[in-house]
Amino acid sequence: MKIAFMYYHLSSFVRQDLEILSRHFQVDAVHYRNWSDIPKIVAAIWKSDAIFSWFASGHSFLAVLCSRLFGKRSVVVAGGYDVAFVPEINYGQYTLGRLKRIYSNYVLKNADEILAVSQFTKSELLARARPRRAIVVYNAIDSDKFLPEGEKEELVMTIASGLKDVIRLKGLDTFVEAAEYHPRTKFLILGLSDEDRKDLAGRCKSDNIELGGYICQEDLIGNYQRSKVYCQLSYRESFGVALAEAMACECVPVVTDRGALREVVGDTGFYVPYGDEKAVAEAIKKALKSDNGDRARKRIVGKFSLLERERALVKTMDFFHD
Repeated sequence: MKIAFMYYHLSSFVRQDLEILSRHFQVDAVHYRNWSDIPKIVAAIWKSDAIFSWFASGHSFLAVLCSRLFGKRSVVVAGGYDVAFVPEINYGQYTLGRLKRIYSNYVLKNADEILAVSQFTKSELLARARPRRAIVVYNAIDSDKFLPEGEKEELVMTIASGLKDVIRLKGLDTFVEAAEYHPRTKFLILGLSDEDRKDLAGRCKSDNIELGGYICQEDLIGNYQRSKVYCQLSYRESFGVALAEAMACECVPVVTDRGALREVVGDTGFYVPYGDEKAVAEAIKKALKSDNGDRARKRIVGKFSLLERERALVKTMDFFHD
């Protein structure tokens, strides 16, 4: 079976699916950057039996449109941003104007199957469109790579991202404010842009907070392994890959009760209201004394394994091949 794998950005979870499918099928990975790539995309789809793409946006619009014209099957992963409409924090594909909404709507309605990364994301896409078929296939964590090692420190960490308005989206301002209640505990934020680092530095009133930029995966894992607590204080979250990675390294989670975070954390962590620094500080105090790290890892290993995602992706593509 020949699969045309369409992508715009080869992030870790997109690369992971490419590697999974390449182990079972003949895969042609096609990078879409702009409209000049249309000829190679059309050619790849013409030669394929099915197409697979991440996110219901411009590149997958083209992929699904061509697959319909050529009588091919199409599978699209709904990753969260592509089906979100959160105008109060300028987040989501549906906040970007009429053309972007048209792209997403077409993909959601016309792809043969939509794979949502969480039940929360599935509920969001069903609020936007009526797809032909939509199922939940959770993101997966490589627990052989993300695993505990060494002694835990009195360290509380979180990770930003390169998205617009990331401070409000990820609750980083609340994280910084909560750190003031624990002056003897180290707090760490990684993944910050230079602009966001300057912004947060101006808000820090204590010297126990380290603001870091982008680091390699090896160093990231090392920070997970030494951190006792991981915070995901997001306004909304379609899954929470960094959270799940941290849990696989036996970090105790402190999270907002929003989006898909409860699906990931279950009963292994502590829940707080969004934007409530006092509640976050109290939850961190409990988490630092907690022995939930082992339970957190077991949840990730049991519920979000690479093997389970591989089985689901192969089953999906085999269904179309039959």
